[in-house]
Amino acid sequence: MKIDLEQIRSLLAVVSQTDITELTIESGDEKITVKKGNVQTGFANGDGNHVEVATASSVPLSNSNKALTLVPQSAPQAAEANNVEEQAAASGYLPITSPMVGTFYRASGPTSAPFVEPGDRVSIGQTVCIIEAMKLMNDLPSEISGKVVKILVENGSTVEFGQPLMLVDPKG
Repeated sequence: MKIDLEQIRSLLAVVSQTDITELTIESGDEKITVKKGNVQTGFANGDGNHVEVATASSVPLSNSNKALTLVPQSAPQAAEANNVEEQAAASGYLPITSPMVGTFYRASGPTSAPFVEPGDRVSIGQTVCIIEAMKLMNDLPSEISGKVVKILVENGSTVEFGQPLMLVDPKG
């Protein structure tokens, strides 16, 4: 993998627009790490030399189709996600979680009806929402069937990888 400025801009854009504090891409002996805050961003080449690039807030948005590896959620987000999952487990509900970092949309457009509402029945493969990531709209199909009990995220909100989006009663 040849590390280029467009890839670095893409990483910086993801970090700057979300609550992610650190993001890393690794391929072979090359590694790119972007950290949010007052920390400089950069990458290490195959010799292990660290090369400084820029601060996260100073590089404009761009697109990239490279795979991203995310560092685990911060403690408050992880605690909130665990709390929702504990409540779901106690009630027998199953969460539909976000497969990526992005913006959550309940409908395909601003004037369109939501894909699902609480009380609706969903089946496996049915689109339940859209997650926008890096200007790409990704339909999220349900991996479970049942009745939607609760939608946990506001339309237009930023979501994290693994964050519960809605709860489904598989017996409903």
